[in-house]
This record gives sequence, structure tokens and C-alpha cells, in this order.
Amino acid sequence: MSEIVGGIFTSHVPGIGAAIAKGLQQDPYWKPFFDGFVPVHQFLEREKPDVAVVFYNDHGLNFFLDKMPTFAIGAAADYRHEDEGWGIGGFKPFVGHPALSWHIIEQVVGDEFDPVTCQSMLVDHGVCVPFELCWPDAKAWPVKLVPICINTVQHPLPSPKRALALGRSVGKALESWPGDEKIVVLGTGGLSHQLDGERAGHINVDYDKFCLRNIVADPEALTQHDTLDIVELAGSQGVEILNWLAARGALTGSVRELAHNYHVPISNTAAATLLVENHATVHA
Repeated sequence: MSEIVGGIFTSHVPGIGAAIAKGLQQDPYWKPFFDGFVPVHQFLEREKPDVAVVFYNDHGLNFFLDKMPTFAIGAAADYRHEDEGWGIGGFKPFVGHPALSWHIIEQVVGDEFDPVTCQSMLVDHGVCVPFELCWPDAKAWPVKLVPICINTVQHPLPSPKRALALGRSVGKALESWPGDEKIVVLGTGGLSHQLDGERAGHINVDYDKFCLRNIVADPEALTQHDTLDIVELAGSQGVEILNWLAARGALTGSVRELAHNYHVPISNTAAATLLVENHATVHA
């Protein structure tokens, strides 16, 4: 049977990709953030996962305001990165896992979710930047990709409870997958930030630390705020915490934090990284 080895939660701002492209990892501005990935690299080298299931949000690449699905799941054989105008290029192609994708889709539909299924899909910095952070020296990505996109852009947004429940449905699918792959779950985005309007540059350190403190042991604590509360607390883009909640829900075993990192600011964003391990629960 497959094994969910753990989860990685990280910011995905495109400025990180630009810093990687320019070799700025040791620059004083960037170094505190990149240093947070040392334990992530050690974990991935030890566990050597075969598949990454990534919860993220699309930034206008596949979906725009005229057509914005609440949830979308990639079921493609491969995924290509498209530059969004930031000048970030060179991302390697991604190999998909259609059979696992369809297994997940069957499970979540059975649990009364209604995802858009995408047999052709592009990926943006929400996926690509975390991959570059996790596997910085890879000549080809060592994992297959299952991308799961959550609407964090166009209201009405899914509630935190709904995002957590989606993740738990995905976790059930991963537990029942008959393959022998090791699976790592990624939640990308955030933490608090706002890129536009009168509150551009908004960062809420207290809310971010509340999320980091509770998401492992008590993810339901994050559901006390609805999406509009989160926008007020964390900024209009801080609602990307929905991706983290869904990823946490997909970790269905005994979850333990291994490391976390928090650094302000990275490109007007509160940048955070959290690494957890997941051990399957033994049922009597």
C-alpha cells in the first residue's frame, strides 16, 4: 500500500523564484528564508517520496474571474510551467500520475465534492516555486505531481471547514491507493499578505503565528474564522491559508512537527515554512 510520509507547507511568492534564478540564496535579505529549507532537504533525502500531492491556487493561468472553479484536480500525464511575466524561466516539466489523480477524484466526488477535472493543465509559481525550494539541485523532478487547485481569488470562496474537509477526503483516497508509492503532501501560499489596495503590504504576525502554532495539533482552530475574517486578519492573499488547511487534512495519520521557519518580509509577504511527518494510524 501507499504511504503518506509527511507534509511541507511553504510560501510560493514568485519573488522567491526570481531570487533562485539570480542565485541570491545567501543574500542577507533572503538567507533567513532559504535556511528554513535545510531540514526539508534532509527529510526528502531520507524519505525519497515518489509522488507530491500539491494544494495551491491558480493565479490566472488556467482560470480567470470569468471561470473560477472552487476546486480543480489535475489528471494529466504531464504539466508545463508558463511564465506569468515575472521573467522566471527554466522550470523543468512535471510528470503527472493520472491513475492516482482519478482515484482521488473518485473519492472526493463520492464524498460529495464537485471538482473540475483537468486532463490538460498548466502550473504556475504556486507549484513551481515550492518544487524548486524542495529539490533545488534536481536535473529532473524526482516525484510525480498531482495538483489540486483551490479558489482563493474570486468570492464566494470555500470556507476553511470545507478546505479541511476536502483535504481529509483526499487523505482517504491516498490511504486507499493500492500502489506502493511514498507520497508527500504540499500546501503552498501565504502566510499573511496583501498585494493591492489601501492595505497593500499588510502582514499580521500574530495571526501567522496562531496558524503555525495550531495547524499541526488542532487544525480545527483555524476554522473559527470564515474566509472574510481571514481576509481581514491576513490580507486578501492571506486567504491562501486554505491551501495549508487542505494539505493538513490530507495527512490522516499521526502528525508531528519536525521544523518550522518564519521570516518577515519576503516581497511584502510573511514567508513561512513548516515540515511535518505523518505516521499511519493503526486501526484495531
